[in-house]
Order: sequence, then structure tokens, then C-alpha cells
Amino acid sequence: MKKVVHTSHITITREKGPTRKAIIKGFKDPVYYGVHGGIKKFYQVEPEEEHAATLDHIVGAVGG
Repeated sequence: MKKVVHTSHITITREKGPTRKAIIKGFKDPVYYGVHGGIKKFYQVEPEEEHAATLDHIVGAVGG
């Protein structure tokens, strides 16, 4: 590839426990990451609110 067509600008901060907030340049609303289902059971955590895990977003992007 000779020409860069896009560079992502993302800031991720930990909110509380396993919850993280991603601010993606160019989008108004943040994206939240966390744990749910089998993932929270595996890590033995109980978040205040369940969110999609980063793994869910990766699988969705590849399979989408």
C-alpha cells in the first residue's frame, strides 16, 4: 500500500471495574467495552452493567 487512506484516533479509558470507554474521533457517542455472559463467569466479575467485550467487536468486524 503506497497511500494511507485512514488513521484511527481512539482514546480508551477505564471507567470502573472491567468497563472501558472508547472515544473515537469523528463520532459523537462513546463506545463502551466490558464483559458479559461466559466472559464475566471466566473472570469471576460482576459488572454494574454488561457491555460487549472487545472480542465481540473484533469477531463482528471480521465476520461482518
